[in-house]
Amino acid sequence: MGRAIVALALDDAELEIVGAVEAKGHPDLRNDAGVVAGIAALGVRLSSDLAEVISLADVVVDFSEKANALASVEIARRARKGMVIGTTGFTEDEVARIKAAAQDIPILLSPNMSVGVNLLFHIVAETARKLKGYDIEIIEIHHNKKKDAPSGTAKKLAQVAAQATGTDLSRDAVYGREGIVGERKTGEIGILAARAGDVVGEHTVIFAGPGERVELTHRAHSRNTFASGALRAAQFVAKAPPGFYSMADVLEA
Repeated sequence: MGRAIVALALDDAELEIVGAVEAKGHPDLRNDAGVVAGIAALGVRLSSDLAEVISLADVVVDFSEKANALASVEIARRARKGMVIGTTGFTEDEVARIKAAAQDIPILLSPNMSVGVNLLFHIVAETARKLKGYDIEIIEIHHNKKKDAPSGTAKKLAQVAAQATGTDLSRDAVYGREGIVGERKTGEIGILAARAGDVVGEHTVIFAGPGERVELTHRAHSRNTFASGALRAAQFVAKAPPGFYSMADVLEA
């Protein structure tokens, strides 16, 4: 994601990369040329500590892992800089921490920056309201390096469907099935995760009723779709007042 974001930002005259953060020990930190994400020597400050470079920025874009992202939120809060967070895997308590920081700075958090996926959220909500009583199953596939499961996008799709149908996910979500599980309970929302090869990301929401099935699928062919959405989100956050935002706000702006 870092490489994709840097590559697309370099082609956008309205955007400027002013600094970059890499994990301690990353090869880019050991060179003097200022090479960012292995793409180009940009002559910008590289560091393993966001606090050392954040003063140069208007917006921080974070695609890391949740412990690092949460630490970055506090650094951005102190520096009064906006954030775009594409990192996934947060618990409800961790999202609450991010929302608390959003009282002081603009923060956009989305499990998926793709414009198409965010349209899918809307379509799934409408479909769930119309197809009352239909069984809902969500299947997601990602590359074999992905650390969290199910994906943040799959969880969001489940939340959207649950809100539209009045379902309590804490009670009715089913994460995979094994053994003699009995008949499917009314109101269940199944969420199934697969990890294989180099799949960028695929999500399918199944609505199954008497004698028919509706499937809504989004397939990401390239990480550029997420990077493009993240940069669009950064431009939105740069002009936004403090608050907690999603990609829905960007699409409606």
